[in-house]
Amino acid sequence: MRPWLLLAGAIATEVTASLSLKAALDAPVWYVPVVTGYVASFVLLGFVLRAGMPLGVAYGVWGATGVAATALLAAVLFGEPLTPVMLAGLVLIIAGVLCVELGSQRAAARRAATDESTASGARGLSDEADS
Repeated sequence: MRPWLLLAGAIATEVTASLSLKAALDAPVWYVPVVTGYVASFVLLGFVLRAGMPLGVAYGVWGATGVAATALLAAVLFGEPLTPVMLAGLVLIIAGVLCVELGSQRAAARRAATDESTASGARGLSDEADS
């Protein structure tokens, strides 16, 4: 659960920084949250990786969710266009990330099963040697 909360923080700070970048074009004071947000986002993403989340999953979720949230919020806050084709593209991006996550879970389960069978095989050899 902790890596996912950290990832949510990384996404929120990245989206905030990106939206602030748009605002900074008219008011340079917004560059402060731009820099702070991007630094915080990468630090949090590093914590996510240190907590054990696979890079492909963490970066995929971070990137896809960030793109979707930024596009949606830019439409609301800045009146930027959000067409049906753009929405379809966002759905496809999110679907792709979900596929990566599901594949990562399957790979982790297979790896755990392989590690378990290897460990039990090594214990069996050790037991035979003790006899």
